Amino acid sequence: MELDSSRSRSRCRWSLQGMTALVTGGTKGIGHAIVEELAGLGAKVHTCSRNEKLLNECLHEWESKGFKVTGSTCDVSSRSNREDLINTVSSLFNGKLNILINNVGTNIGGKPTVNYTAEDFSYLMGVNFESAYNLCQLSQPILKASGQGSIVFISSLSGILSVNVGSIYGATKAAMNQFTKNLACEWAKHNIRANSVAPWFIRTPLTQLDLDHEPLLKAITSRTPMGRVGEAEEVSSMVAFLCLPEASYITGQTICVDGGTAVNAFYFPFPTIESLQPNFETPQDTV
Repeated sequence: MELDSSRSRSRCRWSLQGMTALVTGGTKGIGHAIVEELAGLGAKVHTCSRNEKLLNECLHEWESKGFKVTGSTCDVSSRSNREDLINTVSSLFNGKLNILINNVGTNIGGKPTVNYTAEDFSYLMGVNFESAYNLCQLSQPILKASGQGSIVFISSLSGILSVNVGSIYGATKAAMNQFTKNLACEWAKHNIRANSVAPWFIRTPLTQLDLDHEPLLKAITSRTPMGRVGEAEEVSSMVAFLCLPEASYITGQTICVDGGTAVNAFYFPFPTIESLQPNFETPQDTV
């Protein structure tokens, strides 16, 4: 009986059964993978998208898979839309939310810093950082009410390292990583954890055009110790882990999902042991 009870507790810690989740931007790429990962572990998930047609297609797909997923149209760059979204989630989940995944992000890449406009700055900061910041503010009461809340931000390696994808984008992700630390300390008393996941280049419909460019793909993989780009499911599995009861003592962390890129400063092949040994078999002069 004691063994059965132990196994039951273990299963509960590796399950999201009975939990509720909000995933922003869940109809494409990493967001789509996160919705499926959380729903597959038993969570009731609500997601949002600006594209109503795509959202309905995804909801139909998830229903056919037996996932408990609902959705609503929302532009998270709009404060009123964000307020409506949290009101919808609160109503759906009876005023309690266990998981908030801030996934929505965008970029205007390829510009030198001096060429970005004030409008570019406002747009990127608004979509990438302000929206996530405000959604945390709005959802705090229902995360607190759940008794065990987990917030995960989808950041980027460009928030940790200098990556040539635009200085504003990198700044928004760095701000997100710092905000993670602040929330983890401020809201720990409410049993709300906050973590950030920082991916490297991940193969999604949005990045496929770039990855189809052979010189860029070669540059990315040559910089990556594992020698390949990542898959959306490799990010979503980390996100799901951080939401599990099994991760209940992990908070304030920024975890890279990057094939080792962030730790790869400069790697070169060392000489072999044999090449360092003195050569005692030099040929002798013949008489």
